[in-house]
Amino acid sequence: MISQQYKDLAQEMMEFAKRNGCSASRISIGSGTESSFEYRDTQLEQLQQSSQNQLSVSLFVDGRFGSYATNRIEKNELEKFIRNAIDSTRYLAGDSHRALPHPGLYYKGNDAPDACYDKRFDRLQPDEKLQLAKAAVEEVYQTDPHIISVAASYGDSDWFSYLVDSNGFEGEKAQTSFSLSADVSLKGDGDARPESWWYDSALFWDKLQKEGIGKKALERALRKLGQGKIKSGIYPMIVDNMNVSNLLSPVISALNGGSLAQKNSFLIDKLGKKIASGKCTLMDEPHLPLAQGNRWFDSEGVATRQRTIIENGVLQTYFIDTYNASRLKMPPTISGASILTFRQGDKDVDGLVAQLKKGILVTGFNGGNSNSSTGDFSFGIEGFLIENGKLVKPVSEMNVTGNMLTLWERLAEAGNDARHHSAWRTPSLLFDGVSFSGI
Repeated sequence: MISQQYKDLAQEMMEFAKRNGCSASRISIGSGTESSFEYRDTQLEQLQQSSQNQLSVSLFVDGRFGSYATNRIEKNELEKFIRNAIDSTRYLAGDSHRALPHPGLYYKGNDAPDACYDKRFDRLQPDEKLQLAKAAVEEVYQTDPHIISVAASYGDSDWFSYLVDSNGFEGEKAQTSFSLSADVSLKGDGDARPESWWYDSALFWDKLQKEGIGKKALERALRKLGQGKIKSGIYPMIVDNMNVSNLLSPVISALNGGSLAQKNSFLIDKLGKKIASGKCTLMDEPHLPLAQGNRWFDSEGVATRQRTIIENGVLQTYFIDTYNASRLKMPPTISGASILTFRQGDKDVDGLVAQLKKGILVTGFNGGNSNSSTGDFSFGIEGFLIENGKLVKPVSEMNVTGNMLTLWERLAEAGNDARHHSAWRTPSLLFDGVSFSGI
């Protein structure tokens, strides 16, 4: 956890800012370490280890606001840093919307701030970490004549943070993270070089999948051999659970208070209105135990709680922090999502595929863009043609186009295969009537 010395220093700097002209201030202090190992084919290719400390200050001075950060966490250095930051803030334009949250919104519970911290973290040896990356490569290296190269990466980190402000908030958190990934590149027909990857991540070492990562990456790569375009048309589209986030991300961004205030959102004035099919129910569940994204307060100290974002296709909430709530003249909610969960169906991706006479399974997005104001999008995709419930041909170099509102209105079914490796627990999704361009 953050040392008492750092906590005392943060409190002292908050008072120092007040004595030197700030009407309000927020201090965040953090420290952490991270390491990574990359193993390619037969040798260690890269090793990185680092540690960092950081202090961030948010200053409210004479109706103006400034935010600053430094990694020089010593009292004398910080006093000089904050004096200079206060002077700099006085040169900024006034902004009447800047303020700390109302104290009634703060988190005031007594959860264990280290519930997501693996106490084994400091006892893990570099050899154990390197061996995981090496073993992921050795699972598949030289097992297939198409293989050009196999790479695997292991990474871990820990982070401790402490937040305090002059409105009375005080909170801290500690968290660890572990990940293992593999990437396989193949020699295909002609100049084709299909490749694919797989990974797992976890908050705790014992929960990290340590076997099968390389084999899964190779399996996914081999399926791409013989990729090509198919005829343009309107097809049902299944997006696998690894790639749904590419379609969900523009929606979440459009719900952000900053986007709404800047008139840069296709979901302006949609609160309480239907924006997706009745098959779409999306929740924010920040208190799922021992889960990626678990938190009891946001970056402002505002208490998190379970929220329904979309219920049966109807938009229920925006993500609005204190600043943008004032700009929009709306009540604040929370600064952003914590753990996103879908109401799931009863089929995995194979079950969704099996019910289609013809369609396309998307297993990757390759570039493209989405217009944040209109929701219009165009993405390059790769995946598989589905015929009579089976994957019959790998496809690539095709584009899927449309509008986000129209697309989500065509959501026909959600799968039951959400992975728990990230804070976005997205299952495979089936959409009807999606436009693809190819041959």
